[in-house]
This record gives sequence, C-alpha cells and structure tokens, in this order.
Amino acid sequence: MSMDIENNPRPLRADAKRNLTKILDAAALVFAEKGLDATLDEVAAVAGVGVGTVYRRFPDKDALIGALFDNAIDEIVNLANTAPRHGDAWEALVWFLEEALQRQCANRGLRDVVVGSSFPIDRIEAAKQRLSPALAHLVENAQRDGFLRDDVVSADFPIMEMMISFLGNMTAHVAPDLWRRYLTIILDGLVVSRNSPSPLGALPDDTVMGEAMRSAHRHARRA
Repeated sequence: MSMDIENNPRPLRADAKRNLTKILDAAALVFAEKGLDATLDEVAAVAGVGVGTVYRRFPDKDALIGALFDNAIDEIVNLANTAPRHGDAWEALVWFLEEALQRQCANRGLRDVVVGSSFPIDRIEAAKQRLSPALAHLVENAQRDGFLRDDVVSADFPIMEMMISFLGNMTAHVAPDLWRRYLTIILDGLVVSRNSPSPLGALPDDTVMGEAMRSAHRHARRA
C-alpha cells in the first residue's frame, strides 16, 4: 500500500496500518451503497473507527477517494507485471484480464468511486502512464507470438474491461460469474486462431436480466 497518502515518509505502526485498511475497505462499500455524497462519518461507522481517526488520515473526502483510486492503479499494475509468469504470451494476457475483471466485478464500490470521480488531468495522466507500459507489454508479446490479432491496440482493453465490469457489477448478486461468459466471447474474437469455439457459461434467464436492469436503474438514480 502506498505510504504517500499522508505525505509522511515514516512507516506506519501496525495498528495504524490496520485502521487505514479498514477505512479504505469501508469507503469502497459506503460509496457503492450511498454514492459519493456519503460522508466521512458514515465511512468511520462502517470501518469501526472513530471519525477523528478518518480525518487524521484523510483531511477531506477527495483525499480518501484519491487514495482508493491510487490503490486500484497499484493493484492493476502489479497484476500486469505478474502476468508473464502465468504461461505463454496468450495465457499471460488472459490471466491478467481474468484477474483484473474478477476484482472489478466483485468490488462495485471501488469501481464506482474510480469511474464516478473527477480527478485533475495530471492525476489521470499519471495513472495512464503507469498502466500503459505494462498492458502494452502483454499485448505486444501476444501479437509477436502470433496469438493476438494485429489490429488490436492496448487502448482497446480498458474499454472492454469497462463494459464487462459494468455487467459484472449489475449481476453480482444474481449471477456472479456471468461476466465470464462475455469475456470468453470477446477472447474468441481476439485470438488469431482456435480449433473450435470456447465453451460458454450458462445463458442468463429473464430473472437475471431483469435484476440486472433494475440494478442498473438504481445505480443511475444514485449517480
């Protein structure tokens, strides 16, 4: 976890680290449930810490949202850097996408904070500069080794992830693995050749799709 949240170079004590983790985890949940209008007092209540503890760590809500954003970038970059250990160039790319999407689909709170927040252009650009080389490396390796179609660019992947993670968030309670079906369809469209189509997960029924639509409507009303 990044230590620059407080601009304090000194290592955190063990109890301070635990409180910081509680606050960040609680913030993701609270912002998902109540939107970005939720208060730091509400975050403190869910975290089980005093509100003064939250304000010592984060002077305002924007600072807390920024910390969640930075942590999300850290985790995705780490996944991309770890991916080449997981098989050939195609398997590495697929592993990265699956791991990144699993986190995004399971943590709607964090996704809502990141997607729904307004950050200065320089902060967004800094995140892009950190992510782009790691993702480009995976894409270029898969194309070099003949697995990935040549007309795909690394900038396509964040858009694909955004689409799939939105579905995953909307169906998390009724069909938590549904997003994998659509990732499989997309992967079959990206790979240069495959002996036969990959098997798909179960087709969603009307109940699942109805709940997804209701969830999307509730989400839009909170935005």
